[in-house]
Amino acid sequence: MVRKPRRVVRAGDLALGGDAPVSVQSMTKTATSDVSGTVAQIRTLEAAGCELVRVGVPDMASARALGEIRSAIGIPLAADIHFDHRLALEAIAQGVDKLRLNPGNLEDPAKVRAVVEAAGEAGVPIRVGVNSGSLPHDVRQRHGADIRTADGAGQALVESALKHIVILEDLEFDAIVVSLKSFDVPSTIRAYEIMAEQRDYPLHVGITEAGVPPAASIRSAVGIGALLARGLGDTVRVSLTADPVEEVRVAIEILRSLNLRAGGVTFISCPTCARCHTDLRPVAVEVEERLRPLDDRLRREGRDLRVAVMGCEVNGPGEAREADVGIAAGPKTAALFVRGEVVRHVPPAEMADALIAEAERVAADL
Repeated sequence: MVRKPRRVVRAGDLALGGDAPVSVQSMTKTATSDVSGTVAQIRTLEAAGCELVRVGVPDMASARALGEIRSAIGIPLAADIHFDHRLALEAIAQGVDKLRLNPGNLEDPAKVRAVVEAAGEAGVPIRVGVNSGSLPHDVRQRHGADIRTADGAGQALVESALKHIVILEDLEFDAIVVSLKSFDVPSTIRAYEIMAEQRDYPLHVGITEAGVPPAASIRSAVGIGALLARGLGDTVRVSLTADPVEEVRVAIEILRSLNLRAGGVTFISCPTCARCHTDLRPVAVEVEERLRPLDDRLRREGRDLRVAVMGCEVNGPGEAREADVGIAAGPKTAALFVRGEVVRHVPPAEMADALIAEAERVAADL
């Protein structure tokens, strides 16, 4: 899988585009004016693997809170602003690392110029982000019934985004990131394909308003995964009606599944069938949950560990043997594997404890 070359844009110390790793971002669900609550949520996101966090800025109280928030966190901060250029100017003054702002929505060219000049002087990039649910009326009319097709919707999203992009380009501003999102996966994919042929700005990819897990996680994985497999995407955001930590975990798993992210625990478990001698589901659920702290630690350290929980003697031994640490249940006992070798047999009731203990031990030696 080869990523298509994009120009590099920096949000603080985070590079987007070029050969920089695909980054993971999320958005807070708190009131941004609640500094302590917002900082607490961002720190939780950072611990889960978030590398850039966005906050909504609906009013001046929120804008004025951004400096205090930025100074209390360890990852770049993006401000999401609509319509009011004063909020954008205040956000820049408060030291944000990135703006999500569609300049065409500011209407007054003098206001647009003021924001663009301030962003340029501060080295703050601007993300132009368009969603299918908020396409301008004239764009919808121009595309007519074709907007119900993936190609038509994709063309409409790109047309809308280019209106904003050209405003920035005419002001000689090119620190631009682009997103083109729809709930509809084929339309989203088509939009990014078209945009990739027209501009080389870094692409923020995601499926908007995806809904509630697990369906929303699947929809996001299909859309984002398809784009990344095409070499498109420099930063990802999974949009879920859920705890934002879940957004980060899903995003990281998407990247891992495409070998675009190293570090952490890769967990493998048997789907079970009539050959399974043990009620494996509660064991697998317990092991995965208990491995989370280790997963977070190894991810931060860039180290990998593969752990397998298997349920029979057909595929079980092979999968368990190929993992760093694995267990394969048999008729009466389970074989515990470490780096391809059986180290002992344990009763089913001790499977989880034995596997976790070995995983911790092996991780310490990585």
